[in-house]
Amino acid sequence: MIKGIIFDFWGTLVEQGTYSPLRQTYKLLRVRMPFSPFVVKFESVFMTKKYEDQATAFREACKVFNIDCKPFVIDRLIGIWNSCKLLAKPYPETIDVLKDLKAKGIKMALSSNSPFNNVEPVLERCEMNDFFDRVNLSWETGKLKHEAVTFESILRPLGLKRSEVLMVGDSLETDIAGAEKVGIKAVLIDRKDRREYDNKIKDLSELKNFLG
Repeated sequence: MIKGIIFDFWGTLVEQGTYSPLRQTYKLLRVRMPFSPFVVKFESVFMTKKYEDQATAFREACKVFNIDCKPFVIDRLIGIWNSCKLLAKPYPETIDVLKDLKAKGIKMALSSNSPFNNVEPVLERCEMNDFFDRVNLSWETGKLKHEAVTFESILRPLGLKRSEVLMVGDSLETDIAGAEKVGIKAVLIDRKDRREYDNKIKDLSELKNFLG
């Protein structure tokens, strides 16, 4: 029986306020590597510590890719990522589904690869904080969400076993693969129905089919 759910944030519970900031960053920096390894490398630098400001964070990320970031590029990146959080909003069914799960006594955790002050203001503005028994943000823990130690740091305080938990996310590469690697059942949310995966839903209202 499922007693807990770990949710990804962006693309799962909340719609980004702009077209994928990661893809926009990838195109703007003109990085010469495939997108997937770029994301891992970028997030490992940009989202695993608290920087004094956004400009510093982007400059550090550029160093990793041996890119000389001009000031106008940094300004553009700051604008992209700020628009993402300022214009973000929960998907239409998100709040009702979270309320229903809370009423059922399901423990809920949020796990997100996130730079400092990216997820927090959205949770506050959308009044979502009270739904979660634990919030795991990579900038705070220093670990990305797909790492085994991240799952353990969520399960242990909640008193849950891996067999009692679902991981719900929109990324096969991080959310799904990370959960499967540590023996947690995963559910892919694919709102545009473009990917193949056995445990797949088109919106969060279908999640009830996996609660047992």
